[in-house]
Amino acid sequence: METKAPKRLPYGHSNFESVRTENYIYVDKTRFIELLENEGNRNLFFTRPRKFGKSLFFSMLSHYYDINQADKFELLFGDLYIGQHPTPKHNSYLVLNLDFSGLDTSTDERFNKSISQKIQDIVRSFLGRYKHLFPDGDIYSKQIDTEQPGVASLRKVFNVAEAIGKKVYIIIDEYDHFANDLIAQGTYAGNDTYRHLVRANGVIRDFYETLKEGSKTVVDRIILTGITPIMLDDITSGFNISNNLSLDPIYNEMLGFTQEEVNALMKETNITPDMITVNMVLFYNGYLFHQDGEHRVYNPAMMLYLFSQVLRKSKQIRNVIDENLKTDYGRLQMLVNHERNCTQLMKIAQDNGIFSEIIPKFSIDKLHDNECFVSLLFYLGLLTIDRCESGKTHLKIPNYSIRTIYWEYILQLTKDRNKDVITDLDCQQDAISVLAYKGDPKLYLDYISQNILCRLSNRDLQYFNEKYIKVLLLNGLFQSKIYVTITELEVSHGYADIYMQRSHLQPDVRYEWVWEIKYIKKKEAANEKLLKEKRDEARAQLKKYRTSPLFADRTDVRYLSLIFVGKDSYEMEEV
Repeated sequence: METKAPKRLPYGHSNFESVRTENYIYVDKTRFIELLENEGNRNLFFTRPRKFGKSLFFSMLSHYYDINQADKFELLFGDLYIGQHPTPKHNSYLVLNLDFSGLDTSTDERFNKSISQKIQDIVRSFLGRYKHLFPDGDIYSKQIDTEQPGVASLRKVFNVAEAIGKKVYIIIDEYDHFANDLIAQGTYAGNDTYRHLVRANGVIRDFYETLKEGSKTVVDRIILTGITPIMLDDITSGFNISNNLSLDPIYNEMLGFTQEEVNALMKETNITPDMITVNMVLFYNGYLFHQDGEHRVYNPAMMLYLFSQVLRKSKQIRNVIDENLKTDYGRLQMLVNHERNCTQLMKIAQDNGIFSEIIPKFSIDKLHDNECFVSLLFYLGLLTIDRCESGKTHLKIPNYSIRTIYWEYILQLTKDRNKDVITDLDCQQDAISVLAYKGDPKLYLDYISQNILCRLSNRDLQYFNEKYIKVLLLNGLFQSKIYVTITELEVSHGYADIYMQRSHLQPDVRYEWVWEIKYIKKKEAANEKLLKEKRDEARAQLKKYRTSPLFADRTDVRYLSLIFVGKDSYEMEEV
């Protein structure tokens, strides 16, 4: 019997035809075509975080509806859901694909020039792709250079489509990319540029009004996708988008991988469970985009990155978190520096989540409002829906990979605000090694106390409590490859403040740790009764944790009570 060749992993691939014809694994999401086509509104809007598979999905839509791809329908879709259940409109459109990434946002003038040129190039490509349907395509291309340049060139598309009696399907990817670039510049400078480009009579307003004009004749369907709804308020006045599917439970799993899909992916690529030495659920799972969504989903790029590492290396992989993920979120730095947003970020990191409603659309000038900033974190994938409680939505940090991004932000904020804070990574790593292999926590605690806590400014002291101390301790621990550090670990008798689980990279680590953290203000240090209460409370909690099924009968787990007095001193006791 002939052995079936394993499928390849499409890590970094977003061309649907390439994925389908070059032996890549494809997680079948084509059932959602049927749902999208049955939507009553012809103008649809859908967001998902970065690296969630948007470009591949919309490449799939493009191939499905493109009249030029009709002869490849069986090849590309035959064994997929939609190949067995084709809709009436498959391969019946002229498809216009627009991608607004890579625009020059340095000045208004450069932006206007770059977006006009991009639209003009896309229209020229469109005319060339369908020139067999309108023989005068070359003439039309010359006309858009002289008579209808920039946004006006779209009218040529509508005219030629109407002349041959064909409808147009428009797919706009990265619709908000330039707005996110402006956020990265800082909302005050960015908002000024944004106002010129999007509001009033800017080029973006002109673009969407032109689409609205085309919808009266030949534009049958438009779907926009991006990361956030940040521009939705400003473009809907010139262009009617009444169907935002981003928070619809029906589309919760349209992008992202369910556990069942991950299992099938592993089987098709010959990845066996014994090859995976990390907790995939802990690191990559957890996304939910509506409380009634049927399944939580994994970030696809995170999973494909892990699996590509597994298949490429015969020995243990070192980096289970894709560094590209961290780079993508670096653009938030300017927002986080705003005092109100910083407070929110600190609260989320301390509590591992926050109660907040998700705002369906908001503008760039609202990003310092609490709910809008938290909603932005949700759309970016830095928060996800946890649960509903007493009519309120609790959002949580989705997984360990994302949690490390919070810790990096807070460490950077601490360093920016306190120029004399010392972060000697070698010294820190040595201290954690002593903790792990010799069972002595003092070196690490002294390092954090003397180099970070004692040097905090009065500005930072407004946040100072046991949760803030915990976050700063975690900042050091997460940078180490020795431990996978988990905060607020749920055990049968409560929630452990910090649990240091040995990393898959260091199976020889001698000791795991559970830490319980308490805090009293410096002026309360002389209150022996209060101090005793804190000690007794920490001891009692640790004794409960050690009897839980997770830790019972384990001799490699040690338990430490930590009581910090102000920012200058601490006491510890092993229980």
